[in-house]
Amino acid sequence: MTEDPARRRSLLLVHAHPDDESINNGTTMARYAAEGARVTLVTCTLGEEGEVIPDDLAHLAPGRENALGTHRIAELAQAMKELGVADHRFLGGTGRYRDSGMMGLATNEAGFWGADLDEAAAELVAVIREVRPQVLVTYDENGGYGHPDHIKAHRVALRAAALAAEQAFRRDLGEPHAIAKVYYNRVPRSVAEERFEVLRGALGHLPWAEAAVIDDVPGVVDDAAVTTKIAGSRYCGVKAAAMRAHATQIEVLEPWFALSNMLAQPLFTDEYYELVQGESGAADGQLEDDLFAGLGLAGPREENA
Repeated sequence: MTEDPARRRSLLLVHAHPDDESINNGTTMARYAAEGARVTLVTCTLGEEGEVIPDDLAHLAPGRENALGTHRIAELAQAMKELGVADHRFLGGTGRYRDSGMMGLATNEAGFWGADLDEAAAELVAVIREVRPQVLVTYDENGGYGHPDHIKAHRVALRAAALAAEQAFRRDLGEPHAIAKVYYNRVPRSVAEERFEVLRGALGHLPWAEAAVIDDVPGVVDDAAVTTKIAGSRYCGVKAAAMRAHATQIEVLEPWFALSNMLAQPLFTDEYYELVQGESGAADGQLEDDLFAGLGLAGPREENA
């Protein structure tokens, strides 16, 4: 069967740093890549200001060799290999925008947080008009948890989505394209509460002495806000492997993980979303089980007859 390129499902994800994609969307990316959809990841910075977990890589830290960003390029490439995603890029090219660090640090204005919004959005417009996604996934207006680069990624993603559809905007960047559906990353509060309850019971058997708290998890919202669930049982090992590839940032012991604060968290293999632009493809009162639901596009690829 020959596929019409114009009908191929195309998913675009916009993230702030390497590792954000695997934590938030590893299941989703693996599923759609396996089904033959075009999956494009745009990462806005190299994550140069991150902390480093392994002692033997501590020399990469910003206060020492300042080589963490270069190292994280390779970590991201390995994570994408685990997920089966071939199209991953950095906004504006590798190293164009630097990690801003946490809110209030001196690096903010020199980093992605201080970048001109429309200039950064134009870089993403070029990607949108090239890959022509029907679906965009990014963070909410708080960036999920308030990191300046996550907030800026949200702003850039939504601004670019609007500009990409404008007939008069920068035709040198490609033919206009309107994205049908925009989603925010979410975790239902009831799911977070249940998983943290199990985690607290498992702490005595884990290498981490303490658990994080629900407020440490980006994107937790009341269940009623969640519109979409991507089931993860088939891809749980793949997602864990992708997270493990980000070894400077994450320690993984399935079904748990910890960041540099060494506070245990659940590894959510089911992934949840809130549809914020576009029409739901689910019946009233039901969750979507497909980000492309309602768009009338082909499902999983079929083998040639």
